[in-house]
Amino acid sequence: MKKDYYEILGVPKESTLQQIKKKYRSLALRYHPDRVEESKKAEAEEKFKEISEAYGVLSDPKKRELYDQYGHAGIDQNYSAEDIFRGADFGDLGDIFSQFFGGGGGGFGDIFGGGRGGRSFDRGADIQYEVDITLDEAFKGVKKNIKVPRHEHCSSCRGTGAKDGTSLNTCQTCKGQGHILVSSGFFRMQQPCQQCRGRGQIITENCSECQGQGRKRVVRKIDINIPAGVDNSSRLRVQGEGESGADGQGDLYLYIHVLPHDQFQRDHNDLYMDLPVSFVKAALGAEVSVPTLEGSVSMKIPAGTQSGKVFRLKGKGMPDLRGHGQGDQYVKVMLQVPTKLNPEQRKLLEQFAHVSGEEVLKTKSIKDKIKKVFK
Repeated sequence: MKKDYYEILGVPKESTLQQIKKKYRSLALRYHPDRVEESKKAEAEEKFKEISEAYGVLSDPKKRELYDQYGHAGIDQNYSAEDIFRGADFGDLGDIFSQFFGGGGGGFGDIFGGGRGGRSFDRGADIQYEVDITLDEAFKGVKKNIKVPRHEHCSSCRGTGAKDGTSLNTCQTCKGQGHILVSSGFFRMQQPCQQCRGRGQIITENCSECQGQGRKRVVRKIDINIPAGVDNSSRLRVQGEGESGADGQGDLYLYIHVLPHDQFQRDHNDLYMDLPVSFVKAALGAEVSVPTLEGSVSMKIPAGTQSGKVFRLKGKGMPDLRGHGQGDQYVKVMLQVPTKLNPEQRKLLEQFAHVSGEEVLKTKSIKDKIKKVFK
């Protein structure tokens, strides 16, 4: 289980951004891998990654809000490790990180897994994909098979971009490193080599299938599991199902769209609906059947219930995405007035009106109608 980010940095949850930055600066200097003896370097690197991840989340207001509300699940579902480090506010910590960009084994890419064999990190791009689901599917959770267009490694050249049987030459610009160092005043920064596009090698003859790109565009079928409780604001991350890169796959981000329901309206985890109820049932009281997403349930209507009265069915709403129970269902009574009455029904209602002292329009008898015709 991951440790709490506030605990890792040793700061209280109500800390300001400046307090978090100050604490991180202190810890980063203490655990910088180049500032510890060789026997403790591996341990220091792990600690440095841990505190940097915590700082990457807590220094970003949006990530911090997600973490405070949902814990590690809110971060893991929405951000990859590279996203966390890439978006971190290291603005006033340049004196620490300038030591990384100078090479010599202490590089930022080396510590965070950003390089492989000395090359620049080339992780595949992330993909965004919209998924339509029904309210019933959002209630129960659903497994779907979707078709995602993406770039994958070319099978003909195995991702090298070179024609099978041809050789790859070492890039003379970067000497096979895939990156070059650019000096800017106090800083020396590492950038991908433009000559070989960060590969460290030059293709002598391109693969005919991918034209030297090392990747081909395909449409891949992917099984995804959408958990119960998702809403239109939900974004889910499927790790490793994005585009292919030289140093690994990107991620697939699913943006959920819950289709409108013909009976229920949703507000967070609560559901709302209108229920037609006859005048007789509302006046005398009754037990009525109410639809829910789990099936129909019985609900008592007290005598004298007025149109517009709202009843609550506890726990009959949407499940909470974080597993905190279910919302409620609110049922609004809508008085249903009959549009047609048979003679007996009409007579009884007229009697009721008479007893109640109310004046109503009287229906003329057939005899009266005949008299009117022959006048």
